[in-house]
Amino acid sequence: MAASNIYGWDSSFAYYLVSDHIRGPYLPTNDMQIMEGSAEDYAHVTQTGFFYTIKRNGKETVIYCGDRWSDFAGNGLGYNQWFPLSFNGSKPYFNSLSSWNLDEKTGDWTVGTDNNYVKNGSFEADRNKIPSNFKPIQEQLLGWKTEIIKGNKISTTDANSPQLNYFNTENDRKEVIGEKSLNITDKVDFTRVITQQISSSPYVILEDGIYTLTARIKNSKGFNELKIYANTGDVDYKFNIETENSSWTSIQIPNIAVKNGKITIGFFADGMANAFCLVDDVTLVKK
Repeated sequence: MAASNIYGWDSSFAYYLVSDHIRGPYLPTNDMQIMEGSAEDYAHVTQTGFFYTIKRNGKETVIYCGDRWSDFAGNGLGYNQWFPLSFNGSKPYFNSLSSWNLDEKTGDWTVGTDNNYVKNGSFEADRNKIPSNFKPIQEQLLGWKTEIIKGNKISTTDANSPQLNYFNTENDRKEVIGEKSLNITDKVDFTRVITQQISSSPYVILEDGIYTLTARIKNSKGFNELKIYANTGDVDYKFNIETENSSWTSIQIPNIAVKNGKITIGFFADGMANAFCLVDDVTLVKK
């Protein structure tokens, strides 16, 4: 049995309980668990909808269907999102994939060659302005870690706290996906690092190979340094953003050699008070 939080139109964790019979008992008693793999992007920006089970050759493949009920949430009207689940015994695992393939004859599935390995890359998962002291209370964007080196500290109660996401205007949404984007700014001079660590999961391997990191940005003047970067352990890749971009612009780091199933991607900003950079639609795709 699976369910979502009561977040209106917005996405949430995918919760579950397990029973051998539809009438129960369901375990653990009165304690729904968050499905592993769903926490970093609120089940790939969905609410739990229903499941479809493919039975082939004595095995079962369970496919999760997540709802995106309404364009109110900025994610598009009436779309369903489909994901293969994996199981460790009775414990389900949510595979948050943007692209995957299904062999309907065998029930086997594989990761798509154009899968985006970034979680919450369009910053749609977070339903409120972040940091938020509304349900769910959170200081960080899902899937991302913001480190304040200089500037106002992140706080759910301090009015001087920087807002980590930006709510896109109607014109913005003609250029980038969805309602929200990453917001890098402060009322005072600031230095900030925003990162995401990407690695293999128990069921999806981040294969060694050559990858391309892309993003859409819009930024003001007033930065001493502004860059997108990737680190694969012993090698750094970067793209320096050296000019103002008053309209949404695509930037890219090609030919990133991923090794040992791990990579850290991120943004570094050293800016003057009120300088800003918006980031949206971040992707990491194998070449």
